[in-house]
Amino acid sequence: MGLILSLLILSFIIHSITLVPFINLLYKFKVQRQNQKTKDAFNLPTPIFDKLNKFKAGTPVGGGLLIITITSLLFFLSFPLLYYFWVPITSIYPNIGSELKILIFTFISFGLVGLFDDIRKVIIPHGGETFFGLKLHYKLILEVILSLVVSYWLFSELKIGIINVPVVGVIDLGIFYIPFAAFVIAAFANAYNITDGLDGLAAGALLIALVSFWVISHSILDTTLSMFIGIWLGGLVAFLYFNIFPARIFLGDVGALSFGATFAVIGLLLGKVFSLVIIGGIFVAEVASSFAQLLSKKYRGKKIISAAPFHLWLQSRGWNESTIVFRAWLVGLVFAIVGLWITFVV
Repeated sequence: MGLILSLLILSFIIHSITLVPFINLLYKFKVQRQNQKTKDAFNLPTPIFDKLNKFKAGTPVGGGLLIITITSLLFFLSFPLLYYFWVPITSIYPNIGSELKILIFTFISFGLVGLFDDIRKVIIPHGGETFFGLKLHYKLILEVILSLVVSYWLFSELKIGIINVPVVGVIDLGIFYIPFAAFVIAAFANAYNITDGLDGLAAGALLIALVSFWVISHSILDTTLSMFIGIWLGGLVAFLYFNIFPARIFLGDVGALSFGATFAVIGLLLGKVFSLVIIGGIFVAEVASSFAQLLSKKYRGKKIISAAPFHLWLQSRGWNESTIVFRAWLVGLVFAIVGLWITFVV
């Protein structure tokens, strides 16, 4: 545990040192937020968002790229360090290589999908009809393909095919675990992307949720997951310092899609799908509000609430941005505690 905490601190220091020059670099190349025809996660115009957040135009986008790069490099470089200090690398799976592959593939591949989208928003701020523009259906197709690949590896290489539902018990899904896991991964990728709308909201909520998974991974002696989560947490803490209101940098889709999908994969690797939904309750609530709004507009011809997702509705009601974020963190903390209670007690 001491060495993993050391990795967290090292990750925090490296991210902290590199973030300022990285932000300056993004300013130099004008990789900045655009307020032209802003769209939400369902590719619908969001004039309310533009009105409430127009002062954020020009803030650099792409913090997720730095976190993905440094976290991945540190994660791989940490293994020789563990061997040097004779720290055993343990896992709940006999095939540690597959666990590593699944984690890093998800972390990087979903980040690349988001990176293309971020580039489109900077270079072609008004959108476009090309594949490079990553319209909603193209992005979803790529996310589903990546999710199916990861789910297949979980099922075929790590032999995961069951889910544990409290009270009900263990349910063996067999081959149907693949579409189930793919849905979970793609859903959380988009849920996190939707949540990433206010300064510090998504990053802070994820930090709290990951601490819960860190506790679970340590309790089952999964060194691989503990190391990865610890290094990732160090980067998130450093990033959050520059992301709280008023933000000096945003994650961008490169970070949002990667972080949401990887968060879901960690929950699947831990075998805690039900706890994943509870611990990630903030993300679930955000995507549920957007999805309900979309269905209502399509089939009822009217909105349920004046703006979606939920944090945007609160903002439109006059809530201060920092108040929304801090209270969301508190709710996320409650979700995390309940999720841990379900994991260890129920």
